[in-house]
Amino acid sequence: MIKFLDIQKITDSYEPELSDAIQRVVRRGWFLLGEEVATFEREYADFIGSKHCIGVANGLDALRLILKAWIELGVMKEGDEVIVPANTYIASVLAITDNRLKPVLVEPDIRTFNLDISLVEQHITERTSAIMVVHLYGQASWSKQLDQIASRYNLKIIEDNAQASGAAWRNDQGTYKRTGSLGHAAGHSFYPGKNLGALGDGGAVTTDNDELATVLRALANYGSTKKYVNDYKGLNSRLDEIQAAVLRIKLPRLDADNQHRHKLAQFYEDHIKNPSIILPKAEAHPKNLNCINHIYHLFVIRHPDRDKLQQYLTDNNIQTLIHYPIPPHKQRAYSEWKDLDLPVTENIHKTTLSLPISQIMKKEEAEQVIALLNNYQH
Repeated sequence: MIKFLDIQKITDSYEPELSDAIQRVVRRGWFLLGEEVATFEREYADFIGSKHCIGVANGLDALRLILKAWIELGVMKEGDEVIVPANTYIASVLAITDNRLKPVLVEPDIRTFNLDISLVEQHITERTSAIMVVHLYGQASWSKQLDQIASRYNLKIIEDNAQASGAAWRNDQGTYKRTGSLGHAAGHSFYPGKNLGALGDGGAVTTDNDELATVLRALANYGSTKKYVNDYKGLNSRLDEIQAAVLRIKLPRLDADNQHRHKLAQFYEDHIKNPSIILPKAEAHPKNLNCINHIYHLFVIRHPDRDKLQQYLTDNNIQTLIHYPIPPHKQRAYSEWKDLDLPVTENIHKTTLSLPISQIMKKEEAEQVIALLNNYQH
């Protein structure tokens, strides 16, 4: 069996450093808001290229808190509109509605699965206050045009960087910036299956905005900057010391791990020759760079009969997953959107299949997947 993602093997590859780090926290006896979190925040901010990093409980909370902080600062108000890709995991949308803001769903580019930036401007109204971009599957979703649109209409750009820790975007001058440092603020997830994964839930916000960082840090800690003094109606959303210690062990290897994923993805792209399979489209970039446009959190193909293809691979001991079978506007939670017509998004959700890929996957395993795909008769 080739697992989709062998988390146990990934975890084992960091031993004994991982267990040593956990024991260090246990022996210290300080489990929240301590040295490990403070140090990880500095290290991750440096890695991303941002001024501030605030550890929080998970990726959804990271996005929720960004919006909540801007509401507290008067930058946004209830009922404001936030442009968001229609093709995304539901967490991107939940963060918006949880703050009583209105998501405006915009179709993706069928080739990259990311937000079709050419469609953004036509959805802007006098109530629009922000654009949320999602670096879906690990590919940077950015352009000079997006930056110009945000400046023209005085909009905030929020990055959902849950799937793209380590990815980067190259500007016209050839300079790279990491995703998570491109917009005004970014939410990150350290869910165990992510390229930078904790041993449980974890997340962070990165930003260069001092005021936003201060308010957001308070909001994540019951709205408090001083114990038992509450300035805001906050949440309890904190990265704990053990998870921070785990992430500190994993962070130095992240670029190398992402490079391994990139090489596997390139191998898939070069050798999958079945004409019925549509391969993902990634922007060209030099292969020797650590900062890359796509870090392949997921390698997602499309096929017109996706479910049969998945069953065929399952029967041949290849584990695959579907990201995601139901788009947000077709979920019962958002039944008010059931009549929305978003054909590109719906096509993606009906045809995509995620192949095994990880930092510990071997080339020989990828060869087995490729052989089966190339032999598949549609």
